[in-house]
Amino acid sequence: MIPVERHQQILALVQEKGVVSIAELTERLGVSHMTIRRDLQKLEEQDAVMLVSGGVRSAERLASEPSHLDKTSMFSQEKQAIGAAAARHIPLNSCIYLDAGTTTLALARALEVRDDLLVVTNDFVIANFLIENSQCRMVHTGGSLLRDNRSCVGDAAAQALRGLSVDIAFISASCWGARGIFTPDEEKITVKRAASEVSRKRVLLADSSKYNKIATFLALPLNRFDGVITDPRLSESARHELNALNIEITLA
Repeated sequence: MIPVERHQQILALVQEKGVVSIAELTERLGVSHMTIRRDLQKLEEQDAVMLVSGGVRSAERLASEPSHLDKTSMFSQEKQAIGAAAARHIPLNSCIYLDAGTTTLALARALEVRDDLLVVTNDFVIANFLIENSQCRMVHTGGSLLRDNRSCVGDAAAQALRGLSVDIAFISASCWGARGIFTPDEEKITVKRAASEVSRKRVLLADSSKYNKIATFLALPLNRFDGVITDPRLSESARHELNALNIEITLA
C-alpha cells in the first residue's frame, strides 16, 4: 500500500471514530509503528489531523474569529482565574505587553491595584479599562482597526512594538496545541510575532477549550513560549505533550 492510500484510510478512520490509537492503525494497515508515526506527522503538517498521546484525532478547525462581545461570555470563570494567576507572575516596575483578547482583559482587571507597571497593548477594551481603573502607565500600539475584535493589527502595530523592550509578553490565542498558536486572521500574525521578538519572556494565556483546535494560520510555534497559563480542565494527555516540550504549565 502506497503512502497516499494509507493516508486516505487513516483519515477515513479518524473521521469515523474521532480518535484512533496508533496501535489500532498499525494493526488495521499492517505496517510498522514507525511508518504510522511518519504518516501521522505528514498529515498533521497538512493540518488534516491532530496528534494526541498514543494516537490521533480529527482536527477541529476554527473558520473565523468570534467577536469580542461573543468571547466575553465564554469560559469567563476560567479566564478570571488565568488572569489572576498571570498577575502574580509580574515583578514590580515591569514593562508588559497585553495581547488583544478577553483572557488578557481578565489579566488587566487583575492589575487594577498596580501603579508600578508600563502596559503596552493593541486592545482598545484593555486600554479603556486601565485608563478608567488603574494608575499604570500605558502605550497603545495603534495600527489597522479590527472592529469586531476591538484591537489594532498589521504592520503599523508590529512596527510600534519593535521600537520597545518588553519584560513579559502575555499573548492570547484563538486556538492552540503542541504545534503552536493558530489564528483564522492573517493580520494578527505580525503583531504576535513582533511581541514575541521584543520580549524577554513570553507567556501564553489560553483556556483549555481552545486546545487541539486549529485555524488556517500558525502564528507562533509553542516552543517560542516560556510558559503557558491555562485551567485545570486541560487533559492529562495534553499536559504530557507540553511537558515533553519543556514548557512550564500553570493550571489556574
